[in-house]
Amino acid sequence: MNRSRTAAGHRAGILSWCAWSALPLAAALVFVSQAHAADHGDAAAKPADKPAASAKAAAPAEPADPLDRVRERLAQKLGAAKDTEATGNVVRITSRAAPAEAAPRRPARAPRTEPRAEPAHDLHWSYVGEGGPSSWGALKPEFGTCAVGKRQSPIDIRGGIAVDLEPVQFDYQAVGFAVLDNGHTVQVNVGPGNFIGVGGRRYELVQFHFHRPSEERINGRQSEMVAHLVHKDSEGRLAVVAVLLERGSAQPVVQSVWNNLPLEKNEEARANTALDLNQLLPTERGYYTYMGSLTTPPCTEGVLWIVMRQPVAVSQDQIDIFSRLYPMNARPVQSAAGRLIKQSR
Repeated sequence: MNRSRTAAGHRAGILSWCAWSALPLAAALVFVSQAHAADHGDAAAKPADKPAASAKAAAPAEPADPLDRVRERLAQKLGAAKDTEATGNVVRITSRAAPAEAAPRRPARAPRTEPRAEPAHDLHWSYVGEGGPSSWGALKPEFGTCAVGKRQSPIDIRGGIAVDLEPVQFDYQAVGFAVLDNGHTVQVNVGPGNFIGVGGRRYELVQFHFHRPSEERINGRQSEMVAHLVHKDSEGRLAVVAVLLERGSAQPVVQSVWNNLPLEKNEEARANTALDLNQLLPTERGYYTYMGSLTTPPCTEGVLWIVMRQPVAVSQDQIDIFSRLYPMNARPVQSAAGRLIKQSR
């Protein structure tokens, strides 16, 4: 009996030891089962069953494995976020902001090896030398008409058709004026109020200037000088009256201009007196007329020309004064190109 009692005690001890040994394994299995259910949305794991466990689960769990803790801290420093959709101890690193170096760069330009072209010298137009009349059309794009225009001025007036032209209506009065030496000629800017009427249009005088010798030729003959009186109508169309100047007695209008010559180029000298341009016109008002252009760059075409047939006298001294400033400032004659030239009877 004692032996059977002893055997029974041994069996009970073994069973008791097995029960105690199985407890940790069961607990581990329960923990893994709950964690698996929580990660996969297992509906069997209800927070209401174990409120204490739910409170603990709300706080971020510290990884038990030391290597996992190192990964966790490294991820936090790099701005990483755990991938909630991944299983296991996988950490997905998400960059907070792309560094500037990550942006695509434009390829660097190769260093310039060829010499940079220097800008062309801005050659100013003139009456002689490199900037002379034969080169005007090439100096600037806007001067191209000087080379390719078909109705250019001045011309040698020949073979004019004599017709009954209406007289030019000169409506001039004494006005203030200012004298300018613009580097090409002596120009006189006049006040408003002087007009001509021709061809049913009314043009107002803007300025007049001088050339030596005359740019116009009448049957091949040039005059000592010419005065060009430039007029403009309300639509911007130009009409130029040319008054030929020949050696003779002193001319009062020309003398008033010379008396007020400026001391420096491109500086306007305003006169204290008025100017009556009726004194510059010939007594006989017959004229030639044709369509032409400006005789200086940009050589704009569509200009109505009125060339007075009778010259006006100027003294040799007056001619010499202008010659000291501009001994020659006349554009060569251009081709008439079959243009119609009319002259009054």
